Amino acid sequence: MPESADRSTHPLKLTGRSEVAERTLEFRFEKPASFGFKAGQFMDLTLVDPPETDGEGNTRAFSINSAPDDAELVFATRLRDTAFKRVLQSMPLGTAVEGHGPFGSLTLHNDTRRPAVLLAGGIGITPFRSIVRWAAHRGTAHRILLFYGNRGPQDAPFLEEFRALALRNPRFTFVPTMSQAEPSRWSGETGYIDAAMIAKYLAPNVAGGTDPPTPVYYIAGPPPMVAALNAMLNAAGVDDDD
Repeated sequence: MPESADRSTHPLKLTGRSEVAERTLEFRFEKPASFGFKAGQFMDLTLVDPPETDGEGNTRAFSINSAPDDAELVFATRLRDTAFKRVLQSMPLGTAVEGHGPFGSLTLHNDTRRPAVLLAGGIGITPFRSIVRWAAHRGTAHRILLFYGNRGPQDAPFLEEFRALALRNPRFTFVPTMSQAEPSRWSGETGYIDAAMIAKYLAPNVAGGTDPPTPVYYIAGPPPMVAALNAMLNAAGVDDDD
């Protein structure tokens, strides 16, 4: 399938929606036959003649949650009480929206010798789901480590899917961590993603040789989390170029 950036407008027909975590819905659309994108990119979706609107308008940007070779275009969003999201939740299956794009450069680097360290919080997981699925489908040689922070398992979409992908793809390491989980409900990593947690899992994946490859870091999530993780990486000696 072509993966060039076709930035024209595409009519997208809603085929399904489902809850994937608390207050989080996944929306599935028919994918036009000519449409291609790179894993990690996003689209602008515009409602056509919606029954209601508000000051935020009828267009939103969504990371593409599916892989380029998946049969559908999939998006996921946290629910807020806005006209756009109320319409998205209630519009009948078969309704068409306008899709614009794809856009964005949050895509996997070319040098397969360098590990990819993906740092995600909450709904920021969506572009990384696309990347991880694509890597599994293609059997790419990239070593990928995904650190995924949430308050609790109920807030974390796609936990079981990522665990299954980690079992299927020996080059993929999945590290979910919960900051407010009840011990009776969670036995994995706890707290926030930090330099010590990254080093714990990164070290076994870059072992060997006298000059281990430098990872490339990707961050997606709520703006305060993105800023904090960027500052943490800088303090640990990671250059912004990486």
